Amino acid sequence: MNRVDLADAAWFKSSYSNGQSACIEVADLGSEVALRDSKQNGNGPVLTSPAEGWRAFIAGVVNGEFGEL
Repeated sequence: MNRVDLADAAWFKSSYSNGQSACIEVADLGSEVALRDSKQNGNGPVLTSPAEGWRAFIAGVVNGEFGEL
């Protein structure tokens, strides 16, 4: 397992979150994207994905490929 340095990660969450805690935060790491649960205040686990896979996932959501969410 490779460890990713998150010390300088710039985390952001969707503008649709409206300050609610029920969302994820995302950090662009260049070739990878990091995701975490915003309720953990940065202390919880982090999931990483290749940036290409993340873009494909977002495109699928936008195109309705996962049904109604």
